[in-house]
Amino acid sequence: MTIEILRSAQAQKLTGRPRSSFYQQISQGLLPPPIKLGARAVGWLASEIEAVNKARIQGKSDDEIKILVASLIKQRSQL
Repeated sequence: MTIEILRSAQAQKLTGRPRSSFYQQISQGLLPPPIKLGARAVGWLASEIEAVNKARIQGKSDDEIKILVASLIKQRSQL
């Protein structure tokens, strides 16, 4: 299993959101928070961003996406 980590610009591009909306969705629980990579570096799991994008394509509500994001965050401890 390959784990791909996206930097901010890549993750934003995949969501199609500008920077401000991207971080707003994180604060609202509609996107997973970043993973700390170092003292001043963060990234996002590509699989998590893809899962949220698929949920959006499927027409899931914001409440359903929040549940999805919470489960994705919980799954991080199992990697």
